[in-house]
Amino acid sequence: MIEAALKFLIQTLGNLFAIAVLLRFMMQLFRVPFRNPFAQFIVALTDFAVKPLRRVVPGLWGLDWACLVLAWLVELVVVTAGYWLDGFPFALAGGKIWPVMMGLAAVKLLSLTVYLVIGLTLIRAVLSWVNSDTPLVPVVYTLTEPFLRPLRRVVPMISNIDLTPLVLFILCQLVLMVPLLALERALLGSL
Repeated sequence: MIEAALKFLIQTLGNLFAIAVLLRFMMQLFRVPFRNPFAQFIVALTDFAVKPLRRVVPGLWGLDWACLVLAWLVELVVVTAGYWLDGFPFALAGGKIWPVMMGLAAVKLLSLTVYLVIGLTLIRAVLSWVNSDTPLVPVVYTLTEPFLRPLRRVVPMISNIDLTPLVLFILCQLVLMVPLLALERALLGSL
């Protein structure tokens, strides 16, 4: 029972921190204005870990790769801790276990990114109905627009209702169900 509670706590805190670091990376990738209060909160929340890692992982092509590496390392810790708490025999698995764990961490990070896109799109839809003046709106719109804009070229508006968020939800679920799940199963099958 204690193992299950500890696993839940590690997964929850680790994934929340990985989401914050992914948000920081995506905000830089999609050029979100960092003067926004929400953006400043994300930077303040992740600075303690990102800044030291920048000394080791340099930026490239105008992107802060330390954020992505940090998110992957957090997921590696979460995945490894989960298997360890479940009683996985790491000592018996030998050296081939670590490439699998690193691959599983990458798959979990990709899944978390897809869930983040789903969540941001849902927040965007709710904010468009409820309060479009909140400081969160520019951040959410800037982060979701690169995913919704290509779909708007294909999906027509019906009675002035934009169905692209619904199409994006379906596509994200398909990405989670088909390639990411297949990749995870392939990695687990190699053990």
